[in-house]
Amino acid sequence: MGRIKAVIIGSGNIGTDLMMKMIKYPQNMDLVAVVGIDAASEGLAMARAHGIATTHEGIEGLKRMANYPEIGIAFDATSAYAHKVHDAALRADGIQVVDLTPAAIGPFTVPPVNMEAHLDQPNVNMVTCGGQATIPMVAAVSQVAKVHYAEIVASVSSRSAGPGTRANIDEFTRTTARAIEVVGGAAKGKAIIILNPAEPPMIMRDTVFTLSEGGDEDEIRASVKAMVAKVQAYVPGYRLKQEVQFERYGDNNRLHIPGMGDFTGIKTSIFLEVEGAGDYLPSYSGNLDIMTAAAKATGELLAARRMVA
Repeated sequence: MGRIKAVIIGSGNIGTDLMMKMIKYPQNMDLVAVVGIDAASEGLAMARAHGIATTHEGIEGLKRMANYPEIGIAFDATSAYAHKVHDAALRADGIQVVDLTPAAIGPFTVPPVNMEAHLDQPNVNMVTCGGQATIPMVAAVSQVAKVHYAEIVASVSSRSAGPGTRANIDEFTRTTARAIEVVGGAAKGKAIIILNPAEPPMIMRDTVFTLSEGGDEDEIRASVKAMVAKVQAYVPGYRLKQEVQFERYGDNNRLHIPGMGDFTGIKTSIFLEVEGAGDYLPSYSGNLDIMTAAAKATGELLAARRMVA
């Protein structure tokens, strides 16, 4: 079977950055169309300049395109509200959907953690930028120890947070916290986002704290470094900011957690930095870059599955 034909729905910043990644780093998908709703959008103009078919008439315009029956995978970079309509239309025509919106119709998906379990799903959800950056670290600790609690703090440049992000801060924290539990393996998760107004803009920084028992420091350290390497395979700017830090609590120095009681075990602190590739968005927009990179990596896995099905 030949390369899988794909489409991007949404010609804003996220959709355009994803488009440029698919053009610059082709794997097993051919991007055959970009869909928008603004005829004058920069994203649609860039697509046409690269010889990619476009429509500014949304999902209905896509369905009228001659190559629509050949499309196998669709990336939706619009909104949660619009995605519900798009998913129903695409699913009816057998097109797998990679959802970059907060709609979360399909299962939460983080490529190096649980993508293999979702290859046959009609719809997979990319969680949030903070989730894509931090859940791999929670999962790394969970692979070698029982994680009772995980907390992540995602700090991004305020320039990288558009009106959609700002309007959905509460949804970001709830969705990320839930995915920390469902995908990361923590019994309880918490997420915090900080919009940093510093000038010049700072790149994305993430801090991950876990409270665990059953593993040791060397096992956790090795698991974290192995997971960082997996993420770097598709996000080269993803890196540890410093060595993993540990604090041990025992019978003589229990840590009291409100609502959880006393804790004995290991507190692990992981400090990350995510620099964007600069394919379309500026390099400080690592929070957006990791979403598009994760979506592309997910699409490639789905395409590989379809090619052998």
